[in-house]
Amino acid sequence: MTVSDIDPAIQPVRIIRIQNCEPAAPVSDQVVTEQIVTIVVEYIENFTLLCTPVDVEALAVGFLYAEGMIDSADAIESIDAASSGSVDVHLKDPPQAVKQRNMVLSSSCGLCGTRNLKRVLYGTAPCRRTFDMTPEALFAAVGNLPSLQRVFKATGGAHAAAIFTGQGQVVAFGEDIGRHCALDKAIGKALLSGRPTSGCGVALSGRVSFEMVSKAARAGIELIAAVSAPSSLAVEAATRWNITLCGFVRRGTANIYAHPERITL
Repeated sequence: MTVSDIDPAIQPVRIIRIQNCEPAAPVSDQVVTEQIVTIVVEYIENFTLLCTPVDVEALAVGFLYAEGMIDSADAIESIDAASSGSVDVHLKDPPQAVKQRNMVLSSSCGLCGTRNLKRVLYGTAPCRRTFDMTPEALFAAVGNLPSLQRVFKATGGAHAAAIFTGQGQVVAFGEDIGRHCALDKAIGKALLSGRPTSGCGVALSGRVSFEMVSKAARAGIELIAAVSAPSSLAVEAATRWNITLCGFVRRGTANIYAHPERITL
């Protein structure tokens, strides 16, 4: 029995490891699984993602919600994850204003090339102002992220997203080879458990790009805290959408790029 038979998120490999300039030796190691998963959405289209094939139902729900194709998990009649690598989503009613799309999303790319960015930037409503947290709670929320990253611990190759309350309590967690898919999984898990994502924050293990802020805005997430850097478009979007954007949240320090008023000093 292999690791992948037990855990589909992890694949065993044989590597040559060089250490301290000593003779190289073959050893066993593990890598994160990357696989094609196709979300087949009734009335809309098929969406093919490169992702880690666990929690795929939550991935599908979070993706559809964060992309504006459904307004809640209640819009879904049924969802079925097939062993063939597809997730069949049946909606209760066909969405009236959704532009049909058929695209391939890599594990590193979300909105790239699929929309007019200005239309998204100015067509998305700003988040409400219902969320506050102390710096201590902020650092705790991000500092607790590694303890949740099971796949990263085993492989060093997975991103994570943890949705949390103003007290730093994690309400939903997602892990995937792709940043966008990790966030979609976290959003989807929250929706499937009946936990609203609006008025929450999210801790991210990687950098913050425009599409990550876009997904957060759609979910009503008011604060983004990442261990890495944001992009210029991410800062612009967070500023416009009334999202507190924190980067380089590490070891008791943080850079706040937009709307610092939610951090109560």
